Amino acid sequence: MMQTVSQSVDLSTGRAALRPAQFDPTIAENAAKLDAVEQLVDLAASIGCTLPQLAIAFTVAHPAVTSAIIGPRTRPQLEDLLKGAALTLDDATLDRIDEIVPPGTNRYNPNAAFPPRALTDTALRRRPLGDRAAA
Repeated sequence: MMQTVSQSVDLSTGRAALRPAQFDPTIAENAAKLDAVEQLVDLAASIGCTLPQLAIAFTVAHPAVTSAIIGPRTRPQLEDLLKGAALTLDDATLDRIDEIVPPGTNRYNPNAAFPPRALTDTALRRRPLGDRAAA
């Protein structure tokens, strides 16, 4: 069951101003994303870590994930993320993550409101005929 989003989202600034349809919590898809995040934040807090640490620990625990791309801007952010690499998630925590975001589902579609031209323009998906061979 979906929880109520605890904060309103300011659609007049930042990325939300550029693409309000991706951030508007009145849109069901966005509300579902926000609900999943709130549940994951609660789960992280219940095991004594932050959401970024939970994300790193999940990556380490999942055999199908070969790497995690992190983007800390500061040393404290890096140090916080690295704590997640040392965190061992038990089966109950991994099962709860799977309940929140079932395996094989995607709560985030960054191109939903703005499909890249490389997907919509056939000419951008193919090299010229003479340039298609590797040799």
